[in-house]
Amino acid sequence: MSLLGICEWIDGTALSTAIRESIWVFPIIETVHLLGIAVSAGTILFVDLRLLGIGMKRERLSDVLDQLQPWTLSAFLVMAITGALLFLSEAVKCYHSVFFQVKVCMLALAAVNAALFHYKVYPGVEVWDNLPSPPGRARFAGALSLTLWIGIIAMGRAIAYGK
Repeated sequence: MSLLGICEWIDGTALSTAIRESIWVFPIIETVHLLGIAVSAGTILFVDLRLLGIGMKRERLSDVLDQLQPWTLSAFLVMAITGALLFLSEAVKCYHSVFFQVKVCMLALAAVNAALFHYKVYPGVEVWDNLPSPPGRARFAGALSLTLWIGIIAMGRAIAYGK
């Protein structure tokens, strides 16, 4: 079965139809999704600005991460679950949307960037934790994260209005 065939099958399920045709369910899921994005992207923004040496220069990066990471991960989980439900309700529309395809690619790149940061860059944090401006690799990870999340949010909004 092709990817389009799978999306057509998903579109025809009772769950997909119920979400899509409900007066309240789709807007509620979308609202919770947007709240998840706000908290997740907002906390990521604070970390990225610290990595770039723009914000919270007097705070240790490890302290910033320790305080924000539980919020980021919880909100990301909410965002992922509600995003999956939104996809289920409009699988064929998403299949045909260039904006959705770009968003998924950007999400994958953001995940790779986060993993590389946490496993390759962050383990050396004790050396530069107190510096107002972290080393180049950390600043690059922050700049890339910030750029990708701006793009992910923009593509998400474009899905709703694009063809």
